[in-house]
Amino acid sequence: MVATGELILRLLLATVLGGIIGFEREMNNRPAGLRTHILVTLGSCLIMLISLYGFQGHGVNGAGGEPARLAAQVVSGIGFLGAGTILREGTNVRGLTTAASIWISGGIGLAVGVGFYLISIIATLLALFSLLGLGVLEKHMVRLKRYSKVKVHGTGRPGFIGEIGMVFGKFHVNIKNIVVENADGSDDEEYEDNIDITFFLRIPSKLNRIQLYNELKEIEGIENVVWDDVLVVHGGKVHKGI
Repeated sequence: MVATGELILRLLLATVLGGIIGFEREMNNRPAGLRTHILVTLGSCLIMLISLYGFQGHGVNGAGGEPARLAAQVVSGIGFLGAGTILREGTNVRGLTTAASIWISGGIGLAVGVGFYLISIIATLLALFSLLGLGVLEKHMVRLKRYSKVKVHGTGRPGFIGEIGMVFGKFHVNIKNIVVENADGSDDEEYEDNIDITFFLRIPSKLNRIQLYNELKEIEGIENVVWDDVLVVHGGKVHKGI
């Protein structure tokens, strides 16, 4: 039997490593943050410890149990937990990265529980690199591909979305996807004409943005336009802060 101090060390290390990944998710305001990742890693470690040492002397001929059995249940159980962080907006899926981070946290917890300290630390650093370093690279690649997210808030009417699409088409902007929702997020008839339209666009290499913004502001019903998180049209005017 491993000493109690060694078991406590493994639990503490699992808590720290899970917290490192969870902190990154927390800073990016993801559905599963610091506490969730700590609990997943700590719980996985605890179950691994129970698998290894909790059944010693209770198996056939006084041998231990089969540690892989409980570990396998952890992996499948975390899959259900990760599924709860996945959200769908139209044809877009969000939360896959957070679900994967929960899954790797469980794996790290199992590794710590077995006593693979160095492997678990390296896995944590690699996971953190994929979340931070590769996240920056992905954003850079998106800019190279010239993709943009444009959110239009206004008063819906027949032909409203079509007119916006015609303006984009005039400037050779390719609409990849559209998500339409009530501005207040409810089905109340009082607000049914106030809508938010999110366009996912691929823009050409050369685009006269100011001219495009000026044509968008002329469309009846548009109150404001946010282009890649920057307010470009508000109150019938092109915003001076662009």
